[in-house]
Amino acid sequence: MSSGVTAASECFEKFVELKMSKSLKYILFKLNDHRTQIVVDKTSGNTDYEEFLTNLPADGCKWAVYDFSYVLEDGSQRNKLCFFSWSPDNAPIRAKMVHASSKDAIRKPLDGISVEIQGTDLTEVAYETVLDRVKRFSR
Repeated sequence: MSSGVTAASECFEKFVELKMSKSLKYILFKLNDHRTQIVVDKTSGNTDYEEFLTNLPADGCKWAVYDFSYVLEDGSQRNKLCFFSWSPDNAPIRAKMVHASSKDAIRKPLDGISVEIQGTDLTEVAYETVLDRVKRFSR
């Protein structure tokens, strides 16, 4: 099901910047006020995962791409691009419906995403939960 929502070109420009230059750690996306286009809400180079989580509202939907860093048992450093679809239980029903039906407009064109995370509460996007998912897809 598609909502007819499109993604602004800036979304893909920022994604390329995150992916290629590594100057960004994450990008947050949201629907514009008219619910007709997905736009960049925020970008950051801050490597603190907990700071990233503070940008996920308790009552609103967002998408995000996060450059997730972790260390394997052998001590080697790895990075995986994670796509987050944040739709908390407290968000209005209509917002959640538009969010779900618009996801492909932002997700499908993003090449190089390793893991998709669907979050409805903070336990589903907690560092350890995401780390477990990322490691499962790294084998």
